[in-house]
Amino acid sequence: MVTRISDTPAEWEVTATSTPFQGNKTGVRTDQVVMPDGSVVGRDYQTHPGSVAILALDEQDRVLVVNQYRHPVREKLWEIPAGLLDVPGENPLAAAERELYEEAHTKAEDWRVLVDVYTTPGGSDEAVRIFLARQLSDVEGERFEVSEEEADMEVARVPLEELVRGALAGELHNNCLVVGCLALSAALASGGGPGALRAAQAPWPARPFEAR
Repeated sequence: MVTRISDTPAEWEVTATSTPFQGNKTGVRTDQVVMPDGSVVGRDYQTHPGSVAILALDEQDRVLVVNQYRHPVREKLWEIPAGLLDVPGENPLAAAERELYEEAHTKAEDWRVLVDVYTTPGGSDEAVRIFLARQLSDVEGERFEVSEEEADMEVARVPLEELVRGALAGELHNNCLVVGCLALSAALASGGGPGALRAAQAPWPARPFEAR
């Protein structure tokens, strides 16, 4: 018998909360949380507006990837285009379209929700929606002007199977790239393919939004 499991909402009592640090987009919060045995324990975590990522797949089953320096880990990582939900309640599809344009000067005609994840639920409330984007084409007009780390960004198209191989070999480490490629590989192997994935405007309880 196959057991179907699902994450469920839950919220333990918080007796006090503080924000030791608040940056431009993210912060650190400390909650005093009541444990099942009645004890109260402090829990520190990053507060985050949420993100979107885009696995853009072309007609040759190549994935659009970008190479970007990430200072906290001191590495240049191969990633899929991604970005923050800059406005509370922002439509995630609109944010994904924006990021695909800004980072890769690309647009897509077909969008699906590939997978929703919490990046590090033990230490952050960041939620990421990873989209599958297909029917790709270049955006007309001038490229978006990039700066800072993105000014050194390299864009490439790599076969999906090579990215899966690199992830399993420990050569690729970006979580959205790894999760997205493995999720798409599993979807293709299941027989349902992209058509069985959720619609681009599917509800996202972790970051509620108004469908457009």
